[in-house]
Amino acid sequence: MTNSKHIAGLVGPTLIAMTISESKFIQPHLYDTQIAPVIYLSGTLLFVAGLAIVRAHNRWMGDWTVLVTLIGWFAIFGGLFRMFATGLYQQGAQNTTALLVLELVLLAIGIFLTFKAYVSIKS
Repeated sequence: MTNSKHIAGLVGPTLIAMTISESKFIQPHLYDTQIAPVIYLSGTLLFVAGLAIVRAHNRWMGDWTVLVTLIGWFAIFGGLFRMFATGLYQQGAQNTTALLVLELVLLAIGIFLTFKAYVSIKS
């Protein structure tokens, strides 16, 4: 559980900061002029981060810690998608409704993981 809390303590606030800073409400033109090398680079970084999470935390238990593992796996596949299908990613980034839904889901996950990592519940 300690390992889960450490990783959640990094991933949760990172998801919160990224989703808020990339929001269409904060930066409305962020996705207007994406270039392939930057998408590829972000995919590589996302892949490495996901791989690090999965190598340190590949647990499939029936509690909240499985969310940490799932975030790692989604980061791996999301990074690979950005690396190998850059054009498709650019087209998908133009769908503002899908981006807003994804941002809300990631923000909720970030808040949940941050809560689990930093709030201690005494029994």
